[in-house]
Amino acid sequence: MQLERDNGLVIYNPNTDGIHVQMSMGVTILNSKIRTGDDCISIGPGTNGLWIEGIHCGPGHGISIGSLGKEQNEPGVQNVIVKTCSFTNTQNGVRIKSWGRASNGFVRNVVFQHLTMVNSQNPIIIDQNYCPGNKNCPGQVSGVRIDGVTYEDIHGTSATPIAVKLDCSSRYHCAGIILEDVHLTYGNNKPASAFCTNAIGSTSGMVQPNGCL
Repeated sequence: MQLERDNGLVIYNPNTDGIHVQMSMGVTILNSKIRTGDDCISIGPGTNGLWIEGIHCGPGHGISIGSLGKEQNEPGVQNVIVKTCSFTNTQNGVRIKSWGRASNGFVRNVVFQHLTMVNSQNPIIIDQNYCPGNKNCPGQVSGVRIDGVTYEDIHGTSATPIAVKLDCSSRYHCAGIILEDVHLTYGNNKPASAFCTNAIGSTSGMVQPNGCL
């Protein structure tokens, strides 16, 4: 991972998260370039009041909330703002990820705003069926409740045909999802598509791809 600030190179390690935040309140992350083999920034249980701005991510796995819900009793993630960031050749853009297993965890009051995607494989993704190796995930149903997530002014290109994927829990559907002024294309300005399951919300302004919520 490389993390650069205006004054130069900070650290290098090829296979780890750039920055991980967990069990923390009132953290601010500003104006950094992060190149890594995993998440540029990962956000774990017990995070409240996190502000992320001016991050240039890539390569890497994007900015991820999760994975959450690995434990039955787990504090939630709330009041997160991610704004004015770019994602270049990343596996994901902004992601929320939870295990497909019972949990009392939650995600609420999250804003993703003013983001640029350049050839990101999954620019916008919620994955509530995370189960590596298909082990220890009874019933494949996530108990993590997601409520109140806004995606505003997100534009650029997806490296795959599905630019928006909201794959939510069949037990606790994602609620309060807002897509506002989202414009994502596939490859060289081809139309991209969206996939939603168990997601409830609304759209406003120009939203492309559309027809998801």
